[in-house]
Formats: sequence, structure tokens, C-alpha cells
Amino acid sequence: MNLSICVYCGSRTPENPNFVNLARQTGEKIAVKNWQLVYGGGKVGMMGLIANAALKNNGTVIGIIPTALKKAEIVHTGVTEVIETPDMHTRKALMEKRSDAFIVLPGGFGTLDEFFEILTWRQLGIHNKPIILINSESYFDGLLSFVDTSIAHNFVKEANRSLFHVASDLEEASFILENELIP
Repeated sequence: MNLSICVYCGSRTPENPNFVNLARQTGEKIAVKNWQLVYGGGKVGMMGLIANAALKNNGTVIGIIPTALKKAEIVHTGVTEVIETPDMHTRKALMEKRSDAFIVLPGGFGTLDEFFEILTWRQLGIHNKPIILINSESYFDGLLSFVDTSIAHNFVKEANRSLFHVASDLEEASFILENELIP
């Protein structure tokens, strides 16, 4: 199965070693499954950990980075392909176009922005690709509570909860991709 998996995650390295391990394991898993990694193109933080782990396991890694972030996120020039975009909007659209599914790891505002945009695009019917949050260490519990609150206040339809999946770990996310969502 030759899939392109987009991973959204932080450009910072977290203090929690479990998140560091999750990033490395995600890159390794994608490469070992012979899937292609699509990510934000940086060599620092969780992004760099994922890319390096995939490369170490002979994976194909596509980094997509806007010109303005080349310096800040320190573009990873050792990946299979680097695609430079003029802005964030183009970056996110190209990441969606080049991917068959999306995995969201713990991260900051940028990660949440990417998650909500790709989720909104699915809600609007722009794509129908799997989106999986990996809720390691209960990181996304507050976000999931927010979704419940949005549903309770009728800002989000109850049915839209099914637009994304929540996995407790990488193995569950991999199972969802292999057995439930991708033919």
C-alpha cells in the first residue's frame, strides 16, 4: 500500500520524552509501511524527529515549506523532496493535495491551525480523507472537550464528530488507516 501520510506536529521539541518517542516512531512506522511522509519541511522539533526517523528507515519524505519559514523552521535539505511555497495557504493546500490521510500529533498553535483547517475542509466536502488525532498522554483531551461543548451549543453538528478519529497511540492510528479507512 503506497500511501502518502501527512503528519501535522510541532516545530519545537517537547520536554516530555514520550512525545519525542512518538514523533520518532511515527516517522519510522510510515517508512516501514512503505508509505510516504508529507510534512512541514523543517528539520527542528517534532518535524525534524519524524523526518529523520523516516529517512533513517529508507522512507520517502516530502517537505513543504513556505519561503518565510525556511529560516525559522530551518528547512530540512536532506529529505527526498523539498517544495517551497510562497505562503502558508499554498503550503497547506499542497499538503492536502499530496496526502491520502492526515495524522495529528501533539503540537502548538500551528498544529491546531492545520488540524482545524483540514477538518473544516472535510466538513465542507473539499476532501474525504481520514484525519486521526493521536491523543498520546491525553494531550488532546481539552480539544475533545471543546468539540463536545461546540456540539452541545449547536455550533457543530453531532454527526460531524465522525469527521475525525481519535487514537490513543500510533498502533491504533495505524490500525485505523489499514483496516477501517483506506481501501
